[in-house]
Amino acid sequence: MKILLVINDAPYGTEKAFNALRLATTLQKEHADSPVRIFLLGDAVTCALPGQSTPQGYYNIERMLKVVINRGGEVKACGTCAAARGIKELALIEGVEASTMAQLAQWVVGSEKVLTF
Repeated sequence: MKILLVINDAPYGTEKAFNALRLATTLQKEHADSPVRIFLLGDAVTCALPGQSTPQGYYNIERMLKVVINRGGEVKACGTCAAARGIKELALIEGVEASTMAQLAQWVVGSEKVLTF
C-alpha cells in the first residue's frame, strides 16, 4: 500500500511535522512493504533546510527526515512555497527535491492512503 504524508506546518512550534515523521518511520519499520512518500507544503518546506541545531534531548526534524530517506522514503518540497519564503535557491537536505503541484497530484492519485498534518 502506497502512503503519502502531506506536511503543512513549520518544523518547530507545533508538533505536526514531528508526529508525521514519527508515523513515517514507524510505517517504514513495521510495514516495510508499504512505500512512504512525504510532500512538504507551505511552511513545511523549511523542514528540508540543512543545518538544524536543536537542544540536546529535543527532536530534530532534519535527522528525522534523513531516517525516512535512508529507509527508502521519498521526500519532495513545494518549489512555489519555497520561493514564497525566499528559500528556493538554498540547498535542501540531501535526498529532498524541490517539486511541483503536478507532482503532488500524481502522488495523490497513485497513493492508497493520503494523510495530512
